[in-house]
Amino acid sequence: MSVIKWPKISVVTPSFNQGQYLEAAIRSILSQGYPNLEYIIIDGGSTDNSLEIIKKYSRHLHFWCSEADNGHYSAVNKGFIKASGDIFAWLNSDDMYCPNAFTTVGTIFSHFPKLAWLTTLKQLVWDRHGHCKLIKTIPGYSKEAFLDGCYFTRKFSGLGFIQQESTFWRRELWEKVGGIRTEFNLAGDFDLWARFYNHEGLYGVDHPIGGFRSHSENRSLQINKYIREAEQSLEEIRLLSHWTRKNDLSTLWNNIRLPSTILFLTKLCNISPKKTYSSTIISQSDPQQVNQWHMTTTKF
Repeated sequence: MSVIKWPKISVVTPSFNQGQYLEAAIRSILSQGYPNLEYIIIDGGSTDNSLEIIKKYSRHLHFWCSEADNGHYSAVNKGFIKASGDIFAWLNSDDMYCPNAFTTVGTIFSHFPKLAWLTTLKQLVWDRHGHCKLIKTIPGYSKEAFLDGCYFTRKFSGLGFIQQESTFWRRELWEKVGGIRTEFNLAGDFDLWARFYNHEGLYGVDHPIGGFRSHSENRSLQINKYIREAEQSLEEIRLLSHWTRKNDLSTLWNNIRLPSTILFLTKLCNISPKKTYSSTIISQSDPQQVNQWHMTTTKF
């Protein structure tokens, strides 16, 4: 087997008064044992025990600071200005990566040099204590499904969000879009994905990478505001892509995830089938060879 040339992975953690979770986030990164890691922490001037924790791990950090900033997404941009890696990602201070996540990401980007960004199909959610409470499986990712509004979480519809904690991309893609737009308070990640999609398709990895920690102080609890911002971003990318909006009933029908029995009955009754999308999936070619991956195209 050929020797893997490990791409440098630059990870940024923006943090503000998240001391109760911060050390677990840091340890989930440093414990990866990845041979070419660059880790950056941008703290917004925390007044809890965050600074003490950051200093504890400072010798393992490429850069860190603790000072007032202009908010969450501004801190992420500030961190990536300091980054020199080939692959970028950010992990919020209350979230965590899975063991061997960077080995998975590094080998995939090394094996597929034309791949620009990827995320998981197996989304994990941790509880406030760091225990896994949920694994959500996403059937696939496509630009057309994104434009159709499928990557929202709405009652009875939608495929789920693109999980920020599990998404990695090449430096060149970040530079093409100019980083995160800070005018969005909550949906800066969604807007970044929208602008990534304007250049490159997203690949789904059939392997867990990271997880979102669910607790009572999550910014994401402001779900209605998040969706309003995401819809604003989506309208912009639709215009750039010359995408034609379907009527609301058609969109609802395409977003609903139907059981196989109902799909069979709709076919039997000659009801128009749901729209299908094409997705590229990356999975292990041999479970015994953890660093061997292959691509397949599937419909969902």
